[in-house]
Amino acid sequence: MKLPIVAYGDPVLKKVCAPIDETYPDLTQLISNMFDTMYNANGVGLAAPQIGLPIRLFIVDTGADDKDKNRFKKVFINAEILEETGEPWAFNEGCLSIPDIREDVSRKPNVLIEYYDENWELHTEEFTGMPARVIQHEYDHIEGTLFTDKLGLLRKRMLQSKLDAISKGNIKAEYKMRFPHQNKGKKH
Repeated sequence: MKLPIVAYGDPVLKKVCAPIDETYPDLTQLISNMFDTMYNANGVGLAAPQIGLPIRLFIVDTGADDKDKNRFKKVFINAEILEETGEPWAFNEGCLSIPDIREDVSRKPNVLIEYYDENWELHTEEFTGMPARVIQHEYDHIEGTLFTDKLGLLRKRMLQSKLDAISKGNIKAEYKMRFPHQNKGKKH
């Protein structure tokens, strides 16, 4: 099932998310719905806060790698980044919660992360390049950080009117969104 994606300005996007355990209700269905939602929006990653849930869960599917042979598709539950290494490199990033805004963000090329997969198996793995970048972007979501938070003050000021328009629902996305003014009475 495709879920609405929470838009910039919703308080859930700024929360540090809580860990979950194996008893989290309907987790398998939630993960399936998150993949459906992400694919429908042509994304490569989606974090639970982006669908309104302040929990430490995100998914990634970058499709094929640079050599068109290995698909990078994973579920990350209760992830903790242990280390980010290497010379930072800039890449033009976007976010499903912030449609129509793309900006260069610098990130380190290597990430060591500990996480549980959808079968509750614990992993400690290092990722590099584009998978590392997507992981860092989605991990930021469960830490209450958006890619726009990583921009310089001047650049963020230049984008403020566009960000305000998104938070007010004055944007047309190609997928269903939920805007902050639609949250009256909802708790995160």
